[in-house]
Amino acid sequence: MSSNKAIFQRFHEALNSRDAALIAATVDEVCHPDVIFHAPVPTGVTGTRALKEVWPVLLRGFPDIRVEVQDVIAEGDRLVSRHVVTGTHQGEFRGLPPTGRAVTYDEIFIFRFADGRIAELWGVVDVLTQLRQLGAVPS
Repeated sequence: MSSNKAIFQRFHEALNSRDAALIAATVDEVCHPDVIFHAPVPTGVTGTRALKEVWPVLLRGFPDIRVEVQDVIAEGDRLVSRHVVTGTHQGEFRGLPPTGRAVTYDEIFIFRFADGRIAELWGVVDVLTQLRQLGAVPS
């Protein structure tokens, strides 16, 4: 279980580096090549490629994005993490031109580990709050 936490920590630190190349390399290192990714991201691709395509989109839209871990619970082959995500909308995101608005929204991810790597993850992201803060949907 503690090795799963260490893998999660490496993954999380790479995400907060805001370095797309480091994120991609870390995804390749800590995730199974056929990782199953269940999250509200319309990439149309699977495996590590899906994870690697999400971050450049987020970084383009929110170059200062920060994922702050609030809770981590690990048991057996599962790890659950709850985050608060912040950033400033400085680039195109989901078809929206930059607004300069700050966003703060919550997300929860469940990771399943197999053979020392992330094999599957589920993400529940408060996209509605994110889009409301960007002015894309009414409050």
